[in-house]
Amino acid sequence: MSARPQPRPGVMQIEAYVPGKSSAAGVAKIYKLSSNETPLGPSPKAAEAVRGFNHLELYPDGGAARLREAIAARYGLDANRIVCGSGSDELLSLITNTYVGPGDEGIFTEHGFLVYRIAVLAAGGVPVVAPEKDYRTDVDAILSRVTDRTRIVFLANPNNPTGTYIPFDEVKRLHAGLPPHVVLVLDAAYAEYVRRNDYESGLELVATSENVVMTRTFSKIYGLANMRLGWMVAPAHVVDAVNRIRGPFNVNGPAMAAGIAAIQDEAHVARAVEHNERWAAWLTREIEALGLKVTPSVGNFLMIHFPQDAGRTAKDADAFLSSRGLILRRIDAYGLPHALRLTVGDEEANRLVVAALRDFLNGTKTHA
Repeated sequence: MSARPQPRPGVMQIEAYVPGKSSAAGVAKIYKLSSNETPLGPSPKAAEAVRGFNHLELYPDGGAARLREAIAARYGLDANRIVCGSGSDELLSLITNTYVGPGDEGIFTEHGFLVYRIAVLAAGGVPVVAPEKDYRTDVDAILSRVTDRTRIVFLANPNNPTGTYIPFDEVKRLHAGLPPHVVLVLDAAYAEYVRRNDYESGLELVATSENVVMTRTFSKIYGLANMRLGWMVAPAHVVDAVNRIRGPFNVNGPAMAAGIAAIQDEAHVARAVEHNERWAAWLTREIEALGLKVTPSVGNFLMIHFPQDAGRTAKDADAFLSSRGLILRRIDAYGLPHALRLTVGDEEANRLVVAALRDFLNGTKTHA
């Protein structure tokens, strides 16, 4: 017998998630471009809903009924098939804990969101990694790794941190190739940003399938990252199972009020899309003109590749940019040590990043 309590198998294999940094020593002004937050901030209507929230002494609605109804109205869904959570991270963990047990397998892609691996290990399962092709999901690689122990498959579409996506025809092909007892989780955290004719978030597939779940977040385009709010839509039997292990008050009242106001303010979302379309394209052009490779992205962030030459690596670039208050995201934990992820910021931040990268590549030593 052990002399002290021991975590169950799998827990100590987890490498704790480390968020993007948000500070740099000795810098007066910080431009945080490490967490894919929107530079436009939340809808003013959402901010007002939070300011006007009263009755903090009362428990919130445990079923988030009004928020679910607002989401359902926005997307033409059945509110009874929606579950809300403290960010989509909580929902990913709830789904995993509902369907994965000791020895069961969960599949995700090579550069997929780190939370998938954490959720599978935390449930006692076995993470299975499918390689990507040119930083894109390879459907055949996923299907070739399905076994009789597979219980869940995660697909981030678009994917973070690469910014790539696969067309909806490929998503449907993946689903068609999975056994009916395997849950396909479509993580569409960045869906609102995508403007491609062959892309769909997966709402149709969820509506017509018994084993497809889609998760969404209010943290990105809606600008409510601090509120921790997400939602999922799923078949009725999945909703029933997840609600049995979900905490009874997992979403707080101010977050629900903000979410309702945010999802109804379509004009604010449209402005965020327009801003991102303009500046993501501009950043890609300008950074590539400096001689750096940028993986084509449909999200609100770019993955920039750096050479492995001494003094010009991603690590060197990160230190240089940080010295100017420009905080990007190191993505070594995703198996991408030679790249940095850049969130599309406001005009000032975007122009400063390009100027700083130019100085870095030109060997400038002094800090502006």
